[in-house]
Amino acid sequence: MAHKPSQALPSETTSVSPRTLVALMLGVVVVTLDISLTSTAVPAIAQGLGTPDAQTIWIINIYYLAVISVLLPLGALGEIYGHRRVFLTGLLVFALGSLASALASSLGALMTARGLLGLGAAAVSATTPALIKELYPPGKLGRGLGLYAVIVGVAFTAGPTVTSVILSFASWQWLYMPAVPLALLAAALAFKGLPMTARNLRPFDPAAAIACALTFALLLTTIAGVAHLGWRWVLVTAAGTIAAGWWLRQREAGRDSPMLAVDLFGIKYFSLSVITAISAFSVQGLAFVVLPFLFITELGYSQVQAGFLLTAWPATLVVMTVVASRLVERISPAILGTCGLAIVAIGLALLVSLPQAVSVVGLSWRLGLCGLGYALFQAPNMVALMNSAPRHRSGSAGGILATGRLLGQAVGATLVAFCLSAWASHGIATALWLGVAIAVFGALVSLSRCLPSANQPAR
Repeated sequence: MAHKPSQALPSETTSVSPRTLVALMLGVVVVTLDISLTSTAVPAIAQGLGTPDAQTIWIINIYYLAVISVLLPLGALGEIYGHRRVFLTGLLVFALGSLASALASSLGALMTARGLLGLGAAAVSATTPALIKELYPPGKLGRGLGLYAVIVGVAFTAGPTVTSVILSFASWQWLYMPAVPLALLAAALAFKGLPMTARNLRPFDPAAAIACALTFALLLTTIAGVAHLGWRWVLVTAAGTIAAGWWLRQREAGRDSPMLAVDLFGIKYFSLSVITAISAFSVQGLAFVVLPFLFITELGYSQVQAGFLLTAWPATLVVMTVVASRLVERISPAILGTCGLAIVAIGLALLVSLPQAVSVVGLSWRLGLCGLGYALFQAPNMVALMNSAPRHRSGSAGGILATGRLLGQAVGATLVAFCLSAWASHGIATALWLGVAIAVFGALVSLSRCLPSANQPAR
């Protein structure tokens, strides 16, 4: 049986030092900016390397495969060796991957560098929620996770603008070079400012880590392949997912702290929070892929104009997350999540049923409504998910939180691709109505957390 060391909970009056917050959030900024920068710069990178766009997109795919493969193993490593150590190691690996990306001169070299960079990003993403839970007392956790959500939103929103500025005077390699000193600075600040965290002493199983990585890599490939690969390949990868998952489950049977974290899914409140998160991130992934098609193809806006229009959603999200992170101290996350996803459903329904002559203001307030609803869901649901897991399993909970986000976004993007290929004339509207349906489903799941049968958070 794993040894679970005792740990004093932070006092409700405990304050987090500015140096500690800067160290933690600077790492979040660097990691979040990277994927936003690269996604926006794919055409410029393809031109610079002399490769087709369809091949260059693999620098995005390899990143996601690397991240989702190791999130849960790195969360387990954080529990065993300390979240601070894994976070610091992740920043150093990220800096190395950024340097390798900046120096890459071929698509193969850049893909390898992006895979390394993804490993570092996964270490930061898997441990940040657990570190926040260590720093903030349970009653104030919403403020810490709310700040985390705000920082992610700001960094992701700023990505396209930063990319445009850099590419206006420099080559694509300079998208990665600034991340090297920033990641090293974040590591130096974290080394001084982040406290040591408690360790759940148990052996680390490399074979289980490999099985876990295979399971989620094949699962992500299966999801993406529904739209891009033939059904034969989808069946093969789906069978591989099941086989790898079964092998992992058999190997970890009877363990107190399994890497796959099936023990956490025995907590009903936790399970419902994860399902709510996957539903919401599916809606987000779907919306941010299909809305540019709506604006450009059906409403006649340019690519640049469509980008600026979309900003209304994340901008509202950033502002309202500050409010939502305080509301969760007084209102149940289940209620906030239900209201938030219901509002997102209404916003998407208003977007899919636009009048023929709609103004920029008309589009913006509808997008802002979606951002408002998403803010009411995001930080409160993170609080519900992290507080419902025992403290010594915070690393695995953080890994599941990040894994759920990536899986949800992949499902959303795949649904858009499927709808656009299956219904050429009304695929955009069909995808948006699917988003409405998923948002309603997520709201109902969130509401079910209010039932007496749902376990309350363990905090």
